Amino acid sequence: MSLWKLSTAALIVALVCPAPVMAEAPGRVTGIGGVFVKSQDPAALARWYRDALGIDVADWGGAALRYTETSHPPAVSWMAFPNTSDHMAPSTREFMINFTVDDMDAMIERLRSMGVAIIDRNDDDAFGRFAWIQDPDGTKIELWQPR
Repeated sequence: MSLWKLSTAALIVALVCPAPVMAEAPGRVTGIGGVFVKSQDPAALARWYRDALGIDVADWGGAALRYTETSHPPAVSWMAFPNTSDHMAPSTREFMINFTVDDMDAMIERLRSMGVAIIDRNDDDAFGRFAWIQDPDGTKIELWQPR
């Protein structure tokens, strides 16, 4: 099974399971509280995320992305890939961030107007529309408009 199909299957499981698929005992992870990245120029990177992706970056330099959007999936997917995977390519970073978007066409138009290259796009996936870009630090970003 390809890594794309495996990651898509993991996402499906995360979205359709009514309860977390985790250990029952106390002392377990219950969700993702944040994503933190290093950057040579954190202020410039924060401005790029604000301007290119429309993330409401606060004065403290970060953003609180709430799950209150009606189109947001009810769960966050986490998955480890083998070191040999090219799933994050062309990025050399060890991770990729998946952001949900409300309107893929408007997002692509916004990104293109800023000169952001679209690495790839898939509008025909059963789970929604996808596009891939890189931020100024080289982190691959997956944009997803769920069906």
